[in-house]
Amino acid sequence: MNLAVIGIGYVGLVTGAVFADLGNMVICVDNMEEKVRMLENHEMPFYEPGLEEIVAINHEDGRLSFSTDLADAVRRSEIIFIAVGTPPMDDGQTDLSYVEAVAAEIGRNINDYKIIVNKSTVPVGTGEMVKDIINRFKPSNIDVDVVSNPEFLSEGTAISDAMSPDRIVIGAPNKRVAMKLIELYSTMEKPMVITSVRSAEMIKYASNAFLATKISFINSIANLCDRVGADIEEVTRGVGLDSRIGNKFLRAGIGFGGSCFPKDTESLLYVSRKYGAEIEIIDASIRVNRKQPDILMKKAADALGGLEGKTIGALGLSFKPGTDDLRESNALAIVSALLTAGATVRVYDPMAMEKCKPMCPDATYCEELYKVAEGADAVMLLTEWNKFKHLNFNRLRELMSGDMFFDGRNIYDPQVVRRAGLRYYGIGRGADG
Repeated sequence: MNLAVIGIGYVGLVTGAVFADLGNMVICVDNMEEKVRMLENHEMPFYEPGLEEIVAINHEDGRLSFSTDLADAVRRSEIIFIAVGTPPMDDGQTDLSYVEAVAAEIGRNINDYKIIVNKSTVPVGTGEMVKDIINRFKPSNIDVDVVSNPEFLSEGTAISDAMSPDRIVIGAPNKRVAMKLIELYSTMEKPMVITSVRSAEMIKYASNAFLATKISFINSIANLCDRVGADIEEVTRGVGLDSRIGNKFLRAGIGFGGSCFPKDTESLLYVSRKYGAEIEIIDASIRVNRKQPDILMKKAADALGGLEGKTIGALGLSFKPGTDDLRESNALAIVSALLTAGATVRVYDPMAMEKCKPMCPDATYCEELYKVAEGADAVMLLTEWNKFKHLNFNRLRELMSGDMFFDGRNIYDPQVVRRAGLRYYGIGRGADG
């Protein structure tokens, strides 16, 4: 099929590359000429494992192209994916201005029947809004249908997530349109959920809000474990083996971040209030997550007798491993808070340091992970990159001035850390120090 993907951000680029790899002819469109030029030279605008390779292969084979000409892409395509940003406003409402602008341009340039697919995460009712805008600008003799096809990509595993999804959700206005999308996805041989447009829009928000709430729930239990002397790792093993619950997203730490969970929970809460059906559990989840970085900060301040004048080594900046994304990163929030408190902060992250430098110019950026420990009173693990999972704690201790290690993701065995002469502080691990 001939496809257009409008918006070469995280979702748009992954979507376009994967559809091209499945044999479709795909034009990825963006209004930033520099981004298009980079991609034509196989330079990625962000880090995602495996993305550079799949883009290069399909671009060289002629199935994947990049353009700033939206009008041309609309005219040449059967199915047009809208994958532009939907950032949050201050009140939690989703900013749909980019979606609205694209819908208007599609309407102005449409030349025959098209299927428009909302791939961006958008609130309930956006599909109808997009169709209304297109109808306002298109010729009266041309028809259009709008579909909701939410993505369920996780940064760091996006290519495999797109190639082998748990399910494919298609919110279609009629059977004919649904069958066209089923045909597009048929080679994946994955379960397909066919719904109304509004239900598909809700599925995306409900999924992300549930996972975010699961994280906040286990963090709340972890904070109680600290008070009562229980170990959250033992608790989660016992809880997660219940088949009704499962162990995914049941890991205590410094909280969730990124481009999806914070934004989508705020948006769903806003919509629930707008319609007079406030989802109070989501409100609680958001409040718990906002406070979670403070838990680690307080542990450090109490153990060190204050943070001013102390030297802290920080391992990790991105909101999760496998990405250079700093959006809503609680790791970055902690580094910023340490600097504000008067600490000297030495940081290392495998991918995110260049992006972080303009945000935290006062931090010291280390080219090698063990350098964060040089002269440090304490070291904090903030992002659980694979290369951090087998630290040489004896080497770490030799380089440090102090002896405190703060495990913000609970990835280490406290006894292993302590055998190296370090005092261990986790999240909900019971006995600290």
